[in-house]
Amino acid sequence: MGLREQKKRETRAALSWAAIRLIVERGAENVLVEDIAAAAGVSPRTFNNYFSSKGEAVAARHLDRGLRLAEDLRDRPADEPLWTAVLQSALARLEPGPEVAAHPAEPGPEQWAAGVKAMMASPSLQAEMLRAGVRAEAEIAVAVASRTGTDAARDLYPNLVAGAITAAINVCQQQFIARGASASLRDLLTEALALTAAGFPEPGTQRR
Repeated sequence: MGLREQKKRETRAALSWAAIRLIVERGAENVLVEDIAAAAGVSPRTFNNYFSSKGEAVAARHLDRGLRLAEDLRDRPADEPLWTAVLQSALARLEPGPEVAAHPAEPGPEQWAAGVKAMMASPSLQAEMLRAGVRAEAEIAVAVASRTGTDAARDLYPNLVAGAITAAINVCQQQFIARGASASLRDLLTEALALTAAGFPEPGTQRR
């Protein structure tokens, strides 16, 4: 990645985290595009070069992590079992990318949980998060298809797997918010994907 592209990624990440942080602090209705731009150290015009709304800025982290998961899944060893590759890609998704690592102001787990809760309380932000999720899921389906010799445009399997992955991630995020600081998103995700891969055995039973 060239220096110019790296700088663009850093600016995008800074704007998204600024939007999340301000919405956590003030509430979505009390945050303007100008506020987000100022917090990220750029102009409103620069903000508009990256995002069409504050909702899109907020959802960018959700989208980017989903796209990273798909990219990681494509890059995993070809002979690795599918659900092992899915788990490792999903866990890697929890780590900040290089564009975020350049910004130490990234919210910690508790602030991120508060941010997700605040985002999902706003109908306009919900719409952007759902739109980002649909796009990311489609890319995950393509990655699954490439690993399984299927066609994401035609076959049920890669789309069903992608839907299960995104559903597991969404449920884990909800559980993380509900449980508070005592929860580990990594542990929740590991358990959720193991249950998914095992076919959701009923609690207290052992699959034969």
